[in-house]
Parts: sequence; C-alpha cells; structure tokens
Amino acid sequence: MTAAPAADGGLGAKSLVELTVRRLRSEILSGALAPGERIVEEQLTRRFGTSRAPLREALRLLGQQGLVEHLPRRGVRVAELSERDIEELFSLRGVLEEFAVRTALGGRLPPDLGRLGAAVEDMERTAEAGAALEQAAAHREFHLAVVGLAGHTHLLRVYEPVLLQLQLYMATNLRREARDRSPREGAERHRRLYEAVAGGDPEMVIAVLERHGARAYLTPSHRGPGQRRTNGTFDR
Repeated sequence: MTAAPAADGGLGAKSLVELTVRRLRSEILSGALAPGERIVEEQLTRRFGTSRAPLREALRLLGQQGLVEHLPRRGVRVAELSERDIEELFSLRGVLEEFAVRTALGGRLPPDLGRLGAAVEDMERTAEAGAALEQAAAHREFHLAVVGLAGHTHLLRVYEPVLLQLQLYMATNLRREARDRSPREGAERHRRLYEAVAGGDPEMVIAVLERHGARAYLTPSHRGPGQRRTNGTFDR
C-alpha cells in the first residue's frame, strides 16, 4: 500500500519541525529576532511556508533550549536575559569548560583534535569572508568541540543550552566587533586556544580560556536606539 504524501510540501512532520527549529534558531542567534521580541505565529507560518503544528513544536523545543519563553495568555517571545542571568551563565560555562579540559587532557591518550581543528579553520575562513552569521555558527561549533573532547555525553547536553542562551547576546557583540575591529582578531584568539589544547597542558588551556576575549556586552535595558556600553564583560 502506497503511503500518503506528507503535508507541507511532502516533508515528514519530523523534518518540518527540524527545519523550523534550525531557521528560528538561526534568526534568534543572528539577532534578526531580538531578545524580548514577540514571536507572531501567523507571520512565521506565512514566511516559512509551514503550518502551525510544526511551528509550535519547534517553539516548544526552543523553549527547552532556553531561547524562547512561553508567557501565559501573552504568547511566545525571544528569551531575554538579565545582567545577572548573563553573569551566571558565563560562570557556569567556565566551570563546564574547565571540567571538560581537565577530563580530556587528563587521560593516557591525547584527544582527537580533528573536529576542533576544523572548527578553528571555519572561524578563520568566515572571518576572512566577513560572514557574521557563519562566524557565529563556527564560534559555537568551536566551543562545542572543546567540550566534546571530554567524550562526556551528559556534560555536552548540559553545556549546549548554556552556550545557546549566551549567543542571544553574543550576536550583539559580533555586530559591534565587526564595526570596531577586524573579525580576524576573534579567529586569532580561537587559534591560540586551539594551540594550547594541542599542547596538552590543562593548566595552560584553562589560563588561555580565562583570558579568552573578554568583551563589553549590552544588558537588556541598553538595547535598541541609544545603545550604550555597560561595565560587564563577556567571553567570546
């Protein structure tokens, strides 16, 4: 018996949800959808050419990742982090990365650096091309690869949502850095971190991580026209 074609252009429901998650997450992490911005289902279904069911499931999954918030009787909006949220997430990220480095470099065999090397090369390529969105994705992949060196599945599951939430505000930082300095500087910082990991000394890697690109960030109260710097820092 021939199966009936799936709705929404022949894609299966799972594929539609995955595609919608990727598109929405890309728009959120690029800053196209800003922190605190309301998500209007009708607009997205028209723009993405999909029905409400996969969109709502995608929003549910993004809520689990901390990228959107479901507000009772008010709909869905892009997650908005307070300055304290950002500070807590960065400190948690630091603890998780340190644990990953000590686990990865504390064993008898050196870790496989293939994924990490490919990620830093992608950062250098996208920086050279001036492709900000691809650079943000390469940045995320690099840090996931660092933590992935530990070979610790549950650690990675805890770490990835932390990194995704921080990238809500990293998008702002990337746009500012593109105006203020060469994007190659970010790639060079990550190359230094890669070389420290390749050297195999966990204390050296942790020291490089602690100096790794502290930058000023914008808190939610300082977004939009008339943006100004805060005294906070964040680590790219």
